[in-house]
Amino acid sequence: MEVRSKAEAIKNFQRNESDTGSTEVQIAILSKRIKHLEKHLAQNKKDHSTRRGLLNMVSYRKRLLKYLQRKDLNKFTEVKKELGIR
Repeated sequence: MEVRSKAEAIKNFQRNESDTGSTEVQIAILSKRIKHLEKHLAQNKKDHSTRRGLLNMVSYRKRLLKYLQRKDLNKFTEVKKELGIR
């Protein structure tokens, strides 16, 4: 994942200037990494270690989304819509 795309994800979802670890930011960063790995796995179908890492990231993002849904439903729907997560 490129550094500028990570910085862009942080900038778009941070709550204030110094926020780099809120739930929304973590979900956005994971989504960027997941999209990058999906492209990689489309070209490298036999890369099973990357596939395992991708599945771990997807499950971690799912847990973060469940947490965000419990804590702030409006923010949850906004983040899902903006990132295009089903």
